[in-house]
Amino acid sequence: MHLIKDIPMVITQGQYTAEEFIQKKIELLKDEVEPFFAVDLEDVCNKHIRWITSMPRVKPHYAVKCNDDVNVIKLLAYLGAGFDCASKGEMKKVMDLGVSADRIIYANPCKQSSYIRYAEECGVETMTFDNEQELLKIKQIYPSAKLVLRLVTDDSNAVCRFSMKFGADMKTACRLIEKAKDIDMEIVGVSFHCGSGQMTSKAFVDAIQNARTIMNYGNKLGFTMNLLDIGGGYPGNTGTEDYFAEIAAAVNQAIDNHFPDDGSVRIIAEPGRYYVASAYSLATNVIASRDMIDNETGDEKYMYYINDGVYGSFNCVLYDHYVPEPCLLAKNESNEKFTSSIWGPTCDGLDCIQTSIKMPKLAIGDWILWKNMGAYTISAAVQFNGLPYGKPIYFMSKQFWDTIKEAYQPPRRKSQYDAQLMRLNSTDCSNEIEDDMLPWILEDPIEETPVVTI
Repeated sequence: MHLIKDIPMVITQGQYTAEEFIQKKIELLKDEVEPFFAVDLEDVCNKHIRWITSMPRVKPHYAVKCNDDVNVIKLLAYLGAGFDCASKGEMKKVMDLGVSADRIIYANPCKQSSYIRYAEECGVETMTFDNEQELLKIKQIYPSAKLVLRLVTDDSNAVCRFSMKFGADMKTACRLIEKAKDIDMEIVGVSFHCGSGQMTSKAFVDAIQNARTIMNYGNKLGFTMNLLDIGGGYPGNTGTEDYFAEIAAAVNQAIDNHFPDDGSVRIIAEPGRYYVASAYSLATNVIASRDMIDNETGDEKYMYYINDGVYGSFNCVLYDHYVPEPCLLAKNESNEKFTSSIWGPTCDGLDCIQTSIKMPKLAIGDWILWKNMGAYTISAAVQFNGLPYGKPIYFMSKQFWDTIKEAYQPPRRKSQYDAQLMRLNSTDCSNEIEDDMLPWILEDPIEETPVVTI
């Protein structure tokens, strides 16, 4: 039985953790040393189930900017989620996968004029704004748009703050509603964003109360304020489940207090990292190392260079204030630890992932794992110096695959891809394994995402 390379979707007969899957992939493809993500799509699905059970009145609209992986988008579309898009490119990507325009909110308060025209052409009606100039621009280009007024929030406890750039204060919001009334533009609701990676519930509670006040004022002026968008910021890393539960409970209470469940107001949110952060684990290879002596202590210390860095998958270190923690395979674990630093592969001295960390001594060719790497990583990665960044490999149990494979079925075509072209042969393989080890069987190709079964 052969093991095929470069097949991104792997179906396992049993249940694997990301670490177990990465270990098995490394063992079976010893010559493959490029960085890769092990993507647990079942984790994404479980997050969706948790969301709709924890906040049943709030429909999630996935923030595409967080991770625009088409296989995540396909899955969430199949599960019934909506989408928060911030550009023409994001709207096109989502709609090209068959998502209807009424499931999209154009949630960018500062939009390029041509993108507003594109939204009109595609039928994306709902969009945000937070200032008079944007209101007048939309009036000129898309006068029938349904506007959502974005309020400023207290995002001081968030990982990434947005209040310095977006959002109208309460006084300005009232003035904007009056202006919209004067120029005959339709405001349908209010939105806010408490900052990405928000770890406290009070910010959401206060923002919901402010939204109620502004929506009351809009109703008073004759608008039908029927949409509340409570934004994003919900934690998604492994170990943040209690924080999410606290936020969900507080949001539910605040919504019930200010927006009775009478069907008059539709409530949505824009979770991004919540869905994908924990689903992605990155595997990187040590490509070089450097032994050094600390001038002050005389102790040994080491510099390790890996094959992905801050221009690639680790751009979250720069843009998302993330501090990734390395995990080692079992064979590299040791009680003896040395001061070490971890660097990316580019020629830039800025390309540093960990400046100082205690870890066992590693050798060139060893692997380092990084968990919780799904948010704001591959969506902003570039191939600086011509160096590749981690590519995703999706793994899931056959039991789970059977429940969601419809999400990955291609549209009907006149000519089908010839599955015989994908048959396993000696030219396709990097090595061979025995039947009783881990058989990989090629399934029927699913659009651009070939699938194998382990």
